[in-house]
Order: sequence, then C-alpha cells, then structure tokens
Amino acid sequence: MTISEFDLSGKVAIVTGASRGIGRSIAIALARAGADVALAARKPEDLQSCASEVADTGRRALAIPTNVRRMEELDRLVDQTREELGRVDILVNNAGTNPAFGPIQNVDEKAWEIVMNTNVKAAFFLSIKAREAMLEHGEGGSIVNVSSVGGFRASDVIGAYSISKAAINMVTQVLAKTWGKDQIRVNGIAPGLIKTEFSRALWDNEKILQQALRDSALHRVGEPDEMAGAVVFLCSEAGSFVTGQTLVMDGGQLV
Repeated sequence: MTISEFDLSGKVAIVTGASRGIGRSIAIALARAGADVALAARKPEDLQSCASEVADTGRRALAIPTNVRRMEELDRLVDQTREELGRVDILVNNAGTNPAFGPIQNVDEKAWEIVMNTNVKAAFFLSIKAREAMLEHGEGGSIVNVSSVGGFRASDVIGAYSISKAAINMVTQVLAKTWGKDQIRVNGIAPGLIKTEFSRALWDNEKILQQALRDSALHRVGEPDEMAGAVVFLCSEAGSFVTGQTLVMDGGQLV
C-alpha cells in the first residue's frame, strides 16, 4: 500500500459539527489529504476559524452555518456544496449533542427529542441527500458516522446519548448494506473519552476520569486529532473494501 492510496485530491467533503473538537480535526485532516471541504455548524464565527485553517492547507473551504435539526438547512448544505464546490464525494456526520446528564429516568421528552433528532435523524436524512449528490457523478462515495463507545456499552449518566449512538451504529450497517450497489461505502468511528469541550462533563469529573483511565489499556484520554486519521483511511482508496464497520477508537477501553 502506498501513501497515494490515502490521497483525496479532487474529492469534496461535507463535515458537520466542524467548528471544534473532533469535527474540526477531521475537516483539517481531509483537507491535508487533498479534499475541498464544506464545513457545517451552528456558530458562524467558529466555522470561519476552521475554514481559515482548511484554506491554509491550500484547499477550498466553504463555511455553511447549519442547524442539522432543520431539514431545510440540510437541503441547503448539500445544494450549496454542489453549487460552489462542484460535487459531493464524502460526508462525515459528526454533529452531536447531549443536553442530559444523569439517570435516564430524568430525561424529559424535549431532551430526548433533541438528542435523537441531532444524533440520529439528522445523520440519516443528510446521508440520503448526500447519496443523491454522489449518484450525480456516478463515482460512488464515502459516508462516515461519528458514533461513540457509548453505543456499545451502556452509560448510567449519558443514557439517551448511548441509545442514540447504538442507533447510529445500525444506521451505518443498514445504509452500507443498501447502498453498496451504488459504490457508496458507509462506516463509522466510535471514539472513547476524548478531551473536547463537548465531553468536558466527563473528563472534568474526577471520579469519571479516574474510572476511564483505569479502564483504558493506554491509561489516558484521547485527543481530537487522534480520531482524524481513521476517517481519512475510510474515505480514501486505502479503505476501498471496508463498509458497514464502526471502528472503536477508545485507547482500549472496551478490551
């Protein structure tokens, strides 16, 4: 295998939740591999900062403020990417949320709907829209869903989030099974405890942090940049025979 097989030159990627954390690292890594990148998130100022970093790699960057819970904004995201960057080859469904922390019985209906609509519904329908754009050029494509170890092991403090990530694992398998004939590969990554602002409630809690360190074979918390290389692999020719898989990236937490 040569380094050229990881090359994404000529490809166009959409990354949701791209303004910070894991999404930001993925967007920049895809650009460094040669892809032009459409960046989606709710806060325009954070998006512009990431867009500048993508542009610094020499690739085109398109910042599109997007609330993934609004179907019309998902339409606009794909349409604007096609119009301004020319096509869609890669989609990374990274946008996620978890407004509920504590016992599952304390999750109210509003919080449940926010979690499911952001983490599952948006990824599902955006994938359908991205597939339509990929079919236009007929060269297939790659979709990567950002899951979590929480989708494989139940949590007693972020239960709704765990349920949503278990659901996205099955979305990954179903789409892969169905769209393989279109030469569209669908995979996922499942990060463990990563030091991002999103997961601060976990790694900033000494009891939870120490338990995570004990459980991890590497005995440390991960960094956002450590998630990006796997996404480049899954989106490139290097991963051309991989579909329907969710790669656990947790430092050995589930071992």
